[in-house]
Amino acid sequence: MDEGKLSLESKDIAAEKRQELLRLFPEAQTEGGKIDFDQLKRALGETVDPGRERYGMNWPGKADCFRLIQAPSTATLLPVRGESVRFDETENMVIEGDNLEVLKLLQKGYQSKVKMIYIDPPYNTGNDFIYPDDFTDNLKNYLQYTGQVDAEGKRFSDNLETDGRFHSKWLNMMYPRLYLARNLLADTGVIFISIDDAEVDNLRQMCSSIFGENNFVAQLVWEKGRKNDAQRFSVGHEYILAFARNLSLIEEITKPWRESKPGVDAVVNEYLRLKSQHGTNYELISQGLVRFYKDLPEDNPAKKYARSRFVDSRGIWRDNNIGWPGGNGPRYELLHPITHKPCKIPDDGWRFIEPTMKQKVRDGYIEFREDHTKSPFLKSYLYVDDPESASEEDEQGDKQQVMGSVFYRHTQPASEVHKSLFAEKIFENPKDHEVIARLIRYCTGTNDTVMDFFAGSGTTAHSVLDLNAQGQSYRKFILVQLPEPIEREDYKTIADITRERIRRVIRQFEKDSEGKLDLRHGDTRASHEEGFRAFKLAPSNFKIWDVHTDEGVAGVERQMELAVNHIMPDRTAEDLFYEILMKSEYPLTARVVKFDAAGISAFSVEDDALIVCVERKVTAEAITAIAKRSPSKVIFLDEAFSGNDQLKANAKMNFDSAGVKRFETV
Repeated sequence: MDEGKLSLESKDIAAEKRQELLRLFPEAQTEGGKIDFDQLKRALGETVDPGRERYGMNWPGKADCFRLIQAPSTATLLPVRGESVRFDETENMVIEGDNLEVLKLLQKGYQSKVKMIYIDPPYNTGNDFIYPDDFTDNLKNYLQYTGQVDAEGKRFSDNLETDGRFHSKWLNMMYPRLYLARNLLADTGVIFISIDDAEVDNLRQMCSSIFGENNFVAQLVWEKGRKNDAQRFSVGHEYILAFARNLSLIEEITKPWRESKPGVDAVVNEYLRLKSQHGTNYELISQGLVRFYKDLPEDNPAKKYARSRFVDSRGIWRDNNIGWPGGNGPRYELLHPITHKPCKIPDDGWRFIEPTMKQKVRDGYIEFREDHTKSPFLKSYLYVDDPESASEEDEQGDKQQVMGSVFYRHTQPASEVHKSLFAEKIFENPKDHEVIARLIRYCTGTNDTVMDFFAGSGTTAHSVLDLNAQGQSYRKFILVQLPEPIEREDYKTIADITRERIRRVIRQFEKDSEGKLDLRHGDTRASHEEGFRAFKLAPSNFKIWDVHTDEGVAGVERQMELAVNHIMPDRTAEDLFYEILMKSEYPLTARVVKFDAAGISAFSVEDDALIVCVERKVTAEAITAIAKRSPSKVIFLDEAFSGNDQLKANAKMNFDSAGVKRFETV
């Protein structure tokens, strides 16, 4: 059995990468166990001229970004039950704190476990830049920032355009966070980043250097609506950059990212089968589809696509309303081919101008009803092989295309959602949770985890909850939001709004679903049982020994006291447990059962894979009771064995006999 001390630092990213390099290239290892980079280059068959110019993105402060990434965090996340909803039942999390520190802390328990990340980071507007990372003690700086002032009472770093580091400051803020975020993405994971014109080019280059240019997925245009205050051009759009952790792996194992509606997959699969059988003979393909529809049971969801009988080289078509998307469309007479009388014009007018409509009639894209008393309909793609053609217009006429280039959605619905939840508009430009839900639906499975570490008002959580409420989905979310102070009487920080919005969304879904069938559980329940665990970033529960203290004798004496009393005052047993859990490389939502061990409380993690006891005093009987459960690993407080070396020695022998693989203290 191994015995040792639990490390209270976050994962050492640089050390992990060095070990991986030496594992792959042992010939590059020096006698001191370091990397001989010249030998590594030779092993790779490359000769690099150090004086030669190379293509790449650089900016002032980039080297400091790597030092910041490699600086471990000793902070912790304190559970806050009073801010949570169904803390013990949920796997969702809302974390308040500086996202750089939080991303470091999540490296151990969540590496490669997040399927999708969506972030809407601060745009570089030049005002009130709120993520200052120019410091040696990141956590200390964060705690100062929560008051929005420094030690001298001055406001932190306005990023003015007159400053030569206008872009550099923004890049220095984003680079470490995206670098750490990549480690959390699953092999088939994807990150979406909202951005505007000011930094879209820099962001794309930076993401290419972090994720790899070959993992670029798309630069989507998010059309928000027209802006009327422009002096030259009215720019009413933003962008969503999409990068994959490993795009080739995604393309190998997944279908194209298009919305799948009930019954669509069955139609598509049958069409592809027929196409492989009959090649370009679309008459035989069409006949095969007719037989397919005819044989379907009446309750099969694919039955409603039985009218999809028009097939050509571009795929299967289905009918679609041709009313004008935004109203006030053109009006003219369109004669019915049988009655030769004008067809009924949609209330909002035709979608196309008259010459275009006539051409579509000639091309066979317009199908008329039985007579002229109803509007004809447009045949539109249900599924196509060409991503550039994979667009579909919804009832509002908003173009929804992913894997192409345009993603339209007005922001008015998002503002209305805020008003419905808070009875007022909270933010000027809230993101649309339906659009984010669409991205989540494309890129994740029903049990995947979605993350947003610039959470704002909690739109991403709203999207996940909405998808789960629609049925048969258990997606989880992890949100991180800085407690940025705001000038309101009801909410002190943006993090307060984040949590409150999620609580209100949960209550709304519970109200809507009361007494109805919950499809995720298959029975009638009063609610969807959604919730979230609230955590707050704080200094470690344990006073850390500083071997580099330069405070003289007094400093050494203070460090020596840590061997006797190293636990922060006013911290609860649960506070201690969650820090130990997180730094033992378990997720914060791991299965935990609290049990009694001969009168001493202990926590069992994942069916005794880990047992943690944070009692200040333990007994031989308690140790025996824990050993009988045969855990893989046990962790106690140092203080529990203070002054009793014999008890600790007996504990080690007891655990060794029980097959415990590792016994640690903290």
